[in-house]
Amino acid sequence: MNVIKAILLKVMSALLFAVMSALVRFLGERYPVGQIVFFRSAFAILPVVIIYAWRNELAAAVRTLRPLGHVGRGLISIGGMFCNFSALARLPIVDATAISFSAPLITVALSAVFLHERVRIYRWSAVIAGFVGILVMLGPHFDLSTYAGGAATTLGFAFAIAGAFCNAGSVIQTRRLTQTETTSSIVFYFSLICALAGLATWPLSLLLPGWRLAWLTPDAVELAALVTVGLCGGLAHLLLTDSYRLAPASLVAPFDYTSMVWAFLLGYFFFNELPTVYVFIGAAIIAGAGLCVIYRERQLGLQRIRAAEGPTT
Repeated sequence: MNVIKAILLKVMSALLFAVMSALVRFLGERYPVGQIVFFRSAFAILPVVIIYAWRNELAAAVRTLRPLGHVGRGLISIGGMFCNFSALARLPIVDATAISFSAPLITVALSAVFLHERVRIYRWSAVIAGFVGILVMLGPHFDLSTYAGGAATTLGFAFAIAGAFCNAGSVIQTRRLTQTETTSSIVFYFSLICALAGLATWPLSLLLPGWRLAWLTPDAVELAALVTVGLCGGLAHLLLTDSYRLAPASLVAPFDYTSMVWAFLLGYFFFNELPTVYVFIGAAIIAGAGLCVIYRERQLGLQRIRAAEGPTT
């Protein structure tokens, strides 16, 4: 275990995923989900190929001992990606991101049941505190009366909740795969399976021209955005997978909450959206919860070292 490195990798991946989500929200108003999924997955393979070719570890990206495990994770991830992108196309990015933060809570429960991880009260407390921080940040944004009677918005909420469950399941399967599989193979097969799923929607362009499901021909700006979605997703996935290799899922999961901080910062710098006082309070709660986890894990690490060394004479 390397808790500090795992947390840093998780935070970096959260930033890249936030950038990706903002671009998906931009594209989702016009482009079909299947086309975005294809670009997200196909161009995510590029960072894997480049980085591991540079390390002379490209063969590890193809080698696998558990092909069915990759297929299972790919199917779960396909469902999650389609649901998440569909939610972003129907909901404000803040709302969709907020709902996605139920995934760490689900992950903690699933990791205890399926991975038999020992989840201490400190991790549970950090997850709950982080979730409270998110609620504080988003309190002014949840005016449900504005959504009354909106069928599209209701569908968006359903997609977001379903995506959260798929994301939690994907994390659990990733944790299982890291026991035998390399990071490169996990990311490569995930991207390949999802790219094939997105590509499978391309015939709709021929069968249903003019429909919302049909693929479109992007201009230069939109093509750049589609490619960047894939590159950000690929790099973020590499960092994410490594973070779960270095520490238990129930420990790393609370740092998903930093995605909301990045989302608000992106909104401020690129869309001139000034965060409210609730954002700063919520961010402080999230940061405090994360620091408590780091401090507690460090103390436990020192205790394990002392126990291993035995009593001094």
